[in-house]
Amino acid sequence: MPHIHELIDFTASAFIVHEDKVLLVHHKKLDSWLQIGGHIELDEDPDTALMREIEEECGLEVEVLSEKAPCKTTDVTTPQWRPHFVNLYQITDTHQHVDMVYVCRAKTTDFTLEEKSHHDMGWFTAEETKDLKMFDNTRELVLASLDIAAKAG
Repeated sequence: MPHIHELIDFTASAFIVHEDKVLLVHHKKLDSWLQIGGHIELDEDPDTALMREIEEECGLEVEVLSEKAPCKTTDVTTPQWRPHFVNLYQITDTHQHVDMVYVCRAKTTDFTLEEKSHHDMGWFTAEETKDLKMFDNTRELVLASLDIAAKAG
């Protein structure tokens, strides 16, 4: 999807965990292994965008390992999942992305590769990610996500 705003866009992404492995995609444009995710469109809230990106990019059913705000009245409020991480990425000299990052547990494991944007996709242990080309912060978040999922049971 093209950028919505000239200076800053909001994105939602997911580290999807199954047992001791995390699902990663090899992004064509960035030539790097990343989590599932993408832009939040103008007609979406973060939860909707997260689920759409997961469906589009891998087709898995997931459980988000986060809580929603304990709002009893929802006449003007729609509780959203609390991101596990929020990062600001400098995309170009003049454009940034605010990424809301969620840790999810896979309910299904047979993914479908979205070939338009990705070369490859796979399940990786923490040890296996050491050999993958990825940004240092992605590797750090992989380890943190595996830890969050393990603690969630």
